[in-house]
Amino acid sequence: MQSEISRQAGSRFLTLVKKEFLELMRDRSSILLGAVLPLLLILIIGYGMSLDVEHVPTAVVLEDHSPTARQAASFTQGSKYFSPVFTNSMAEASEWMQHGKVRVILRYPSDFTSKLASGNGEVQLILNGTEATTAMSAQSYVLAAVLEWASSQGMSAHVGQIVPVTRIWFNDANTSTWFFVPGILMLVLTLCSVFLTSIVMAREWERGTFESLFVTPVHILEIVLAKVVPYFCIAVFGMLLCLIAGRVLFAMPMRGSMVLILGESMLYIVVALAIGLVISAVTKNQFLACQVSLLLTFLPSVMLSGFLFDLHAQPLVIQGISRIFPSTYYLELIKSLFLAGNYWPLIARNTAILVGFALLFIGIALHLTRKRVEG
Repeated sequence: MQSEISRQAGSRFLTLVKKEFLELMRDRSSILLGAVLPLLLILIIGYGMSLDVEHVPTAVVLEDHSPTARQAASFTQGSKYFSPVFTNSMAEASEWMQHGKVRVILRYPSDFTSKLASGNGEVQLILNGTEATTAMSAQSYVLAAVLEWASSQGMSAHVGQIVPVTRIWFNDANTSTWFFVPGILMLVLTLCSVFLTSIVMAREWERGTFESLFVTPVHILEIVLAKVVPYFCIAVFGMLLCLIAGRVLFAMPMRGSMVLILGESMLYIVVALAIGLVISAVTKNQFLACQVSLLLTFLPSVMLSGFLFDLHAQPLVIQGISRIFPSTYYLELIKSLFLAGNYWPLIARNTAILVGFALLFIGIALHLTRKRVEG
């Protein structure tokens, strides 16, 4: 008897899942959001969004025509960091700066060689402060290049004969793309899970088609699970697209266990799906569900998860607020798995927190749905 009931329940559930997949296949917008959007995001953000400053338009003013001055400025040529334009006139360089044609002016005054011989050679560096990131990066590039040239000439450059040797851990390529790819994965999973689930489910609440299933002998849990299974599959598909694109297009390292990367990503999908169910059950309106999803999940995922800004550099209040959102813990975890490897204390802590979020939101979603039925 018990086995017969279980068999019937399993058959009902599979039938519901099949029905949801058929409905999903008719909804082209959901397929586009789950399959095309991940590729667009990783291509646009991966190639178009970078913190690396390269090919900075630079005016090199050589008021000193000596070979020493030209040699001292030669580091700008052939460098990926500078696009130099040479001139002998500071007035011309200033005009270029005012018109936005150059971002940096590197000036070698007429007495550069003579002062250099006496040990106090000076180079003037003028930066366009309207682009703070570019200005700070260009300043560091120029100072490093001048220091290296002075060292090669046997000069102290105010630091003695000590030559700094820099190493960057966990980002051998020294590229911000490796910093962004885990965040793109997090955004894709958030979009495919929260947005799709909340909007589609809210549409069914709005039309009354969701409630019509409650008059059948199907259990509420079976209905909810059958509704989210297709979107779970779409999110997993988007996750695989991001992993493949990150590896093939950007040579993204995956130093941690692939099983953990996939498992933690699926866990976050469950959390995001549950959040989408809660939003749809509360709003029951497509437009409102879209706005709430944007405010409560997407914007915090971009601004407060560590995707764009290092949370450790933010005020304590902002750090505290960021810990309210599951995306913060998932992004921290997936970055570690991609770039650093299996750091078990972090894995255990963040996994436990994500499991807690999943149970919390699944419980709230079921409670709201049951309350709606009983009401």
